[in-house]
Amino acid sequence: MGILDFLTGEFIDVIHWVDDTRDTMVWRFEREDHEIKYGAKLTVREGQAAVFVHEGQLADVFTPGLYMLETNNMPIMTTLQHWDHGFQSPFKSEIYFVSTTRFNDLKWGTKNPIMLRDPEFGPTRIRAYGTYSVRVNDAARFLTEIVGTDGEFTMDEISFQIRNIIVQSFSRVIAGAGIPVLDMAANTADLGKLVAAELSAVVAEYGLTIPEFYIENISLPPAVEEALDKRTSMGLAGDLGKFTQYSAAEAMTAAARAPGGSGMGAGLGMGMGMAMAQQLGQGPWGAIPQQQTAVPAAPPPPPVETVWHIAEGGQTHGPYSRAAMGRMAAKGSLSRESHVWTAGQDGWKRAGEVAALAQLFTILPPPPPTE
Repeated sequence: MGILDFLTGEFIDVIHWVDDTRDTMVWRFEREDHEIKYGAKLTVREGQAAVFVHEGQLADVFTPGLYMLETNNMPIMTTLQHWDHGFQSPFKSEIYFVSTTRFNDLKWGTKNPIMLRDPEFGPTRIRAYGTYSVRVNDAARFLTEIVGTDGEFTMDEISFQIRNIIVQSFSRVIAGAGIPVLDMAANTADLGKLVAAELSAVVAEYGLTIPEFYIENISLPPAVEEALDKRTSMGLAGDLGKFTQYSAAEAMTAAARAPGGSGMGAGLGMGMGMAMAQQLGQGPWGAIPQQQTAVPAAPPPPPVETVWHIAEGGQTHGPYSRAAMGRMAAKGSLSRESHVWTAGQDGWKRAGEVAALAQLFTILPPPPPTE
């Protein structure tokens, strides 16, 4: 054996790829002039596939294993090159290594709210987000449809496109599922399977598959969530009539405690509460239909009585109704100089300066009868 034969046998080309980036999907084996020697060793590790591209045409695809690049191992290349009886000289081809492992913990979410028709709330909007994983299951198709001639293709380059596909599929599934918004949290697993099934049909055209898809959260707009919280509070309150009375009393108390509060506002709040109670008494669906027996109209809410607080000796006591204030004026425990305050009044005033109380001190008893 001559020295050239010895060197040819000793210097056998070795082609392989070791990736430690965890986000590279495709890597092109770089070789000057893309020249590959006859009999070169090709190592394809688990989780990889090697795709040969010869003169711009997709040739052989190698799955995990160790290969000697000879005629019997490259049937498509042999056909393209018309190697009927084998070959001994180097050949030029591009080799792309494709990662077929899963790319996990990828995020997706709805950029804008999704409109849907809820059977209970009517037209509403929701947002959602979650995670998914993606994997290349057809290296040749993925290389043809997505990568092209990119020498190093990462997951970031296609994640945006996949997220758009996910949101589109999710919107279509969630709108056609007919599941009430309140029941979606209990059905996220089933919804995830439906979305994943629709996704698989779309991404299969790219040579990809979605082995895992999770919906982590489905939320309503803040205004709808606030209304839902109020509805929940009403449900916890039990009797709606008592709840309305309780809310009106709370509104009056809050108005009375506010230094610049308005008694008129408190009265208006109670009036609205009473009107709400009247409407709720008509039934859960609004006014009673004409064919049913009409319920007599409820009387208007009674006027809100004004009450006063009295300040004496650095202490306050009350509140007292006008009738109680009249009795105190008659007994002498309330005078014109007594300081009084009521909701909506600008600070403490003397009782004689308040028009509603000044009358209590101007009423004199009739003259005694003559004998």
